[in-house]
Amino acid sequence: MLSDYIEENKIELQRLLRLLAGLSEAQLNLKLPNGWTVASTLAHLAFWDSYALALFQGWERSGFKAASTQYEAINQAVDGMSQTIPAPALLRWVQASAEAIDRRVESVSPALTAAIEAGGVANFLLRAKHRGHHLNQIEALLRA
Repeated sequence: MLSDYIEENKIELQRLLRLLAGLSEAQLNLKLPNGWTVASTLAHLAFWDSYALALFQGWERSGFKAASTQYEAINQAVDGMSQTIPAPALLRWVQASAEAIDRRVESVSPALTAAIEAGGVANFLLRAKHRGHHLNQIEALLRA
């Protein structure tokens, strides 16, 4: 099962990297239908990849523990924060975060994978689903 996560993550990572390579600063400021800009959506992805990486580091040290997360409050904070990050730094953060979590997922033990899945948070293994959702939104906006 872990190999499925790894393969899907690789596909969406390549898609993300192609998008990042072609974005202009003007495109980063375009607004999606949900009110977020392309920049804030990318910062959202970078944050959640970074958050997932931090979770894995803790889980590998002390075992898996399910925790509740206040997603909406976090997303709102990230949206505000994203407006202060210069475009080049934002793009570097998005890429570095995505690559780092994908590397971490590739090295997760079968026991930890099973615990994460049993805990109902396989989305932290399958980063591709989250990336794909937001990449679809951004690409649709850029095509319009």
